[in-house]
Amino acid sequence: MKTEVLKASEESIKKAAEIISSGGVVGVPTETVYGLGANALDEDAVGRIFEAKGRPKDNPMIVHISCLEEAEPLVKKIPEKAKLLAEKFWPGPLTIIMEKTDKVPSVTSGNLDTVAIRMPSHEVMRKIIKESGCPIAAPSANLSGSPSPTNAKYVYDDMNGKIPLIIDGGECNVGLESTVITLAGEKPRLLRPGGVTPEELSEVLGEIEIDKAVKAKLEENQKASSPGMKYKHYAPKIKVVIIKADSEKYVEYISEQKENIAALCFEDEAEKISVPCVTYGKSYDSASQAKRLFDALRELDETGAETAFAHSPSEEGVGLAVYNRLLRSAGFEVIEL
Repeated sequence: MKTEVLKASEESIKKAAEIISSGGVVGVPTETVYGLGANALDEDAVGRIFEAKGRPKDNPMIVHISCLEEAEPLVKKIPEKAKLLAEKFWPGPLTIIMEKTDKVPSVTSGNLDTVAIRMPSHEVMRKIIKESGCPIAAPSANLSGSPSPTNAKYVYDDMNGKIPLIIDGGECNVGLESTVITLAGEKPRLLRPGGVTPEELSEVLGEIEIDKAVKAKLEENQKASSPGMKYKHYAPKIKVVIIKADSEKYVEYISEQKENIAALCFEDEAEKISVPCVTYGKSYDSASQAKRLFDALRELDETGAETAFAHSPSEEGVGLAVYNRLLRSAGFEVIEL
């Protein structure tokens, strides 16, 4: 299969929609990361996403809509809390899990009785949804387990020959996948942090629970709140180890290492470090870290080092999402100084 990359335009959006409505898969831009888009209600089409990504079949898809009305046939009811969240954060980087109807195939929901729904803010993606005439399942457009792509080039690197078309909608503004909150239990529970922070969710909903798996590895035989929590994600080929320390101790630790290493550090630390380093945002700016992290993880593989020591970010606000992704890319290997 030849993979075509087209800049976003009215013509290319129509072409993408035609492929999706006829059961195909397209690389699509969103404000979070690029996705592999297919008709969420077509079992065969969703199966092609799993095939292209090498994704575990029990890992549910996020279903993307262009307006709130499109969610109504997909869920048994839209809870009041969901309406409040939608009013505040949609369109935007927030996914809401609700009880699904039979209209949503089990392959899309990972055999769960719930469905994850999001209304993206990226104008191109919403146009593709509308033009396709169907909700679009769109997990990140990378090979399963590797860093998610934030530009069309990285989608092409992972998906060339696997899908017919990639729509180039520019760089992603957020850079990390959406916040995921479930409203299917007794209390709202945050399953994955993202661009919408726990603090912002609490302002709308009051008290929310944060799933333990956000910051900790699942124990053996522990049931995951979401199947995706079981798998290693976002990992480059190079080994990543997180260093929890202040800047001075981090730089000192890096200087003491003798093996073939690289540093994943903040912009304001790079000039103090003598080994190959890749920066991911400013130390005081979690949003800049989020936007750069996945690209930085891919760039680490170009250093030729065997191990990368990553300076841990703050765990407040958007920093929690950055830490969550970095933790999984490191396989939960953390050194505290």
